[in-house]
Amino acid sequence: MLLLSKMDKFKVVTYDKKYRADFETLNRDWIERFFKMEEEDFNILKNPESYVINRNGEIFFALYEKRVVGTAAMIAGSDGVYELAKMAVTKDFQRKGIGQMLLNQCIKFAKKKNAKEIFLITNNILKPALNLYASCGFVLNAGNDDERYQRGNTKMNLVLK
Repeated sequence: MLLLSKMDKFKVVTYDKKYRADFETLNRDWIERFFKMEEEDFNILKNPESYVINRNGEIFFALYEKRVVGTAAMIAGSDGVYELAKMAVTKDFQRKGIGQMLLNQCIKFAKKKNAKEIFLITNNILKPALNLYASCGFVLNAGNDDERYQRGNTKMNLVLK
């Protein structure tokens, strides 16, 4: 496992099978709190290796004293485009910079892979998440052509090249 970043007692690491259940638990928590699980959620959360890792993507985990407190996935698409997906921070660790750490690692990862763009699908009721994405340069895309999620009413893009 590769250590990527430090912030006090926090660190961000790359995917390891021992964190697979945490990936699902953290994401189910926020999805079920605000929405409902959908087919695409089950696809990625039940199959992170085949859906993300084995397709030139990565899943990052924020750890606090060896406890997983956050996660985010970078899913490789076509033509140098990555999707930022399944970003979650446990409720008691929100607003502590964990989301920013994860997002920074995702952007670094995409740049290292020579990606030209990152996109994400979210919902406009998730104001703190929208603000975080905007603070890192993501802009709203009025042409949301992604229909995988019923809740996905907002698309944002970050152009890297």
